[in-house]
Amino acid sequence: MSNEFDYTKLKHATSVDQSDREVPYNLRQSGPTKVEMLISTRVRKSPYWHLSMQAGCWRATVYNRIYHPRGYVKPEDGGAMVEYDAIVNHVTMWNVAVERQIRVKGPDAEKFTDYVITRDATKISPMRARYVILCNAYGGVLNDPILLRISKDEFWFSLSDSDIGMYLQGVNADGRFNCTVEEIDACPVQIQGPKSKALMKDLLGDQIDLENMPFYGLAEVKVAGRSCVISQSGFSGEAGYEIYLRNATLYADDMWNAVLKAGKKHNLMVIAPAHHRRIQAGILSWGQDMDQQHNPFQCNLGYQVSLSGKGEWNKTADYVGKAALEKMHTEIKAGKKPYKLQLVGLELGGKPIEDYAPDFWLISNADGGDPVGFITSPWYHPEKKTNIAMGYVPFDGTLNSNGFPKGKTGTKYKVHLPEKYSDKPGTPVDAVVVDIPFKESFNANTREVVKG
Repeated sequence: MSNEFDYTKLKHATSVDQSDREVPYNLRQSGPTKVEMLISTRVRKSPYWHLSMQAGCWRATVYNRIYHPRGYVKPEDGGAMVEYDAIVNHVTMWNVAVERQIRVKGPDAEKFTDYVITRDATKISPMRARYVILCNAYGGVLNDPILLRISKDEFWFSLSDSDIGMYLQGVNADGRFNCTVEEIDACPVQIQGPKSKALMKDLLGDQIDLENMPFYGLAEVKVAGRSCVISQSGFSGEAGYEIYLRNATLYADDMWNAVLKAGKKHNLMVIAPAHHRRIQAGILSWGQDMDQQHNPFQCNLGYQVSLSGKGEWNKTADYVGKAALEKMHTEIKAGKKPYKLQLVGLELGGKPIEDYAPDFWLISNADGGDPVGFITSPWYHPEKKTNIAMGYVPFDGTLNSNGFPKGKTGTKYKVHLPEKYSDKPGTPVDAVVVDIPFKESFNANTREVVKG
């Protein structure tokens, strides 16, 4: 039997071990599928939708049941890599109103929030935010939002792509917690890039001291006379802020146009969320790099898990998924493998990947053979002059210095790229496991150990 995998005959990969999943990732290699997106009233248009159209948006997807702009510069004009140049050298604005805001408010807001996230909500001060995860009873990651603590009794879950708002309402359907759980009309934009602070200073004037605003710090401000919350945070790895506009359905134009005006002298460009830059930073995208059947340990989020008796990770209060996660961690420490695949970083050959992948491209061992894993997020890294990716390969039991699973650096694989990116069609390219992130973030504590 030949060790060379015949990519040209591939229809659907069944050799990747996904036996620990009820719904496997669809690994059928269908390639680009040219269809026209139907814009109808079944999916929400955000308050910034028309403004994205004015800015030149030419393609979109659906995220959180909301139309989501995913491209402004067309391929014939340089495509996504022109947008990459804007975020790493200047400043950009993104329409991310798809990050629905679920407000938890009332006397038990902290108690409720602490119950549904894996880290300690009591250690998050008012007017601070944190990256958090919510798990189900089996330890699967339901969502990884930014959590904003507006006040002692008010939290906003700024959601990634899943129906977590309905889940949170279901958790409190019997009213066991004295709080309300509801979506509010607050919609964010992101201001990302090395000139973001200069733009924000021009936009806000002397309302706040940006120089001393901590990462994940919050502030109440007015933009164009409209009430907003700003956060020093973002989905890019670059310096940046998020502007959460209250009553966004009414005042979207006011805030958006004020940012455009302030951004002119800073070469502001409206772009799609910078997935090329977030991949470099090792920032995960829910639904792409993980879902509710992935546990935190296998997708490099073990640092988010509070474990009883684990020092700074200790969280005495119960939370959803705690028993399953502690059992899993005990098995991992004992050298067992409670799941099949581990998320790793890869550098790989081939022609520059400068757009979204339509499929989860397949990974084989270094000597070829049938696929054993798959790529979730690939892109070209201009500074490294090579393709990079995150993807799943068989878990080999390797742990990092904190005792959490990781990929073994230096392990070699083959990646089956489509003909568009192959050096030699039908022949897989070389790949090697490397550490994540591929490029350091502006704020190094984006992956801080759980301390609240």
